[in-house]
Amino acid sequence: MAQLGGQGQGQPIIIMPEGSSRVLGRDAQRMNIMAGKVLAETVRTTLGPRGMDKMLVDGLGDIVVTNDGVTILKEMDIEHPAAKMLVEVAKTQEDEVGDGTTTAVIIAGELLKKAEDLLDQEIHPTTLVMGYRKAAAKSQELLNQIAIDASDRETLCMVAMTAMTGKGTEKARGPLAELVVDAVLQVEEDGEVDTDHINIQRIQGATVHDSQIVNGVVIDKSRATNAMPKNLENAKIALLKYPIEVKDLETDAKIKLTDPAQMQAFLDQEEQMVKDMVDKVVESGANVIFCQKGIDDLAQHLLAREGIMALKRVRKSDMERMAKATGARLVTNINELSPEDLGHAGHVYEKKIFDEILTFVEECDDPKAVSVILRGSTRHVAEEVERAVEDAIGVVSATVEDGQVVAGGGAPEVAIAKGLRDYADTISGREQLAIAAFAEALEIVPKTLAENAGIDQIDALVDMRAAQEQSFYMGLDVFQRDVVDMKEAHVIEPKRVKKQAIQSAAEAAEMILRIDDMIASSGSGEPDMGDMGGMPGGMPPMM
Repeated sequence: MAQLGGQGQGQPIIIMPEGSSRVLGRDAQRMNIMAGKVLAETVRTTLGPRGMDKMLVDGLGDIVVTNDGVTILKEMDIEHPAAKMLVEVAKTQEDEVGDGTTTAVIIAGELLKKAEDLLDQEIHPTTLVMGYRKAAAKSQELLNQIAIDASDRETLCMVAMTAMTGKGTEKARGPLAELVVDAVLQVEEDGEVDTDHINIQRIQGATVHDSQIVNGVVIDKSRATNAMPKNLENAKIALLKYPIEVKDLETDAKIKLTDPAQMQAFLDQEEQMVKDMVDKVVESGANVIFCQKGIDDLAQHLLAREGIMALKRVRKSDMERMAKATGARLVTNINELSPEDLGHAGHVYEKKIFDEILTFVEECDDPKAVSVILRGSTRHVAEEVERAVEDAIGVVSATVEDGQVVAGGGAPEVAIAKGLRDYADTISGREQLAIAAFAEALEIVPKTLAENAGIDQIDALVDMRAAQEQSFYMGLDVFQRDVVDMKEAHVIEPKRVKKQAIQSAAEAAEMILRIDDMIASSGSGEPDMGDMGGMPGGMPPMM
């Protein structure tokens, strides 16, 4: 039984149920910091163009091979509560920008590592947190100073290629970058990019070079019946949320028939209702129907006889993209379907690629939704290509929206670290040490890039610091194994990637450092914090 407080008249005061566990003070901090460091160390080797991949095998034996930070952390079955908080950092980074997940986690891990040294020097966690908070705010100021205003097509292609470097798309990153930029610019509206309007269809069985963009929408569904036309020009498209079938009774009501003729009349009535629905579609002039619900067998037959192509049970997301691409309106009541609700596409056809049947809606007038067909020789290759392209779409979208980029190759981190050290000299008190520690923590990014490329960390960092006396754009080129101008090397990243990574890493580290008491109830599903696995400092099982 877990106890809090002392004895009262010789009896223990029981507050928490039996099996609960509690870790206090410095032990709790040490344990949480250890969890963050281990998690950061796990993904650290994947950073940069020379980063390695991880193979993850789940309980069912399914394999994922990737060097995408957020994918690795999602696939790992992480139990430790503090480690879960760092996984949230990666997920937030993915949702906000689409890239930089590994960077965010390793910065957070390094902030915790530096904090451990300061805690050992008897610096209070609150002082440490305040220093980190000031450093994070100053970092954003410094980042704004070194950012470059640029959002032209050439810059967007550089950003896309930088995001895909070191992933499964390495050999085809040039054509894929062009494809990603085309897709993002096509769906951009008033300076905003909704990446949900870019649909990615991943198909194995060919090389990455065979990937293509479709100026319209591709749906992984076939016609409702093979009797329907397979290829239509000048398509008039109806989007129905309404089923073309007789709805089942929603209650437990029963219909009592006393005469066989009544049964026939009932069936005739149902048939007539279906025919009326089909007549309504025909009257509207539609020759292609995408229905979110079901289509009755009789309706399929009647539609095919009228030369109408219909697809049933189409996903809601595909329906919304279709509306954006063709200009059609989603109709919730078939009786209200009119010619004004129809969209237009020059060509709608069904095509089999590898072992998948797809329906293509092409030749739309200025579609604000597009599809990208990605190919890969195997399923695992195609999946990794998809992850790389999703990252590229995220960073290109961020660049289009913000119009600001920074150099890559660890250059921004070194520049910000230098600025933070100068800033620390102006701060009195122990917070100065926390700001200096924050600066050192940021330099984990160039150090890791060098380490993963087999370059001496210290030499690379010293060279970068010296080179940055002349220019903020001097970063580490891991291919030339030298410090070069990243703008000339075409290694460019959106400012938002760095902004979000630094901010979320700092906030996660602050939250973890403020914890001085961990209480786990017996039924919480969390690890038993009473058993630290024999590791110094206390480390519960990670997985």
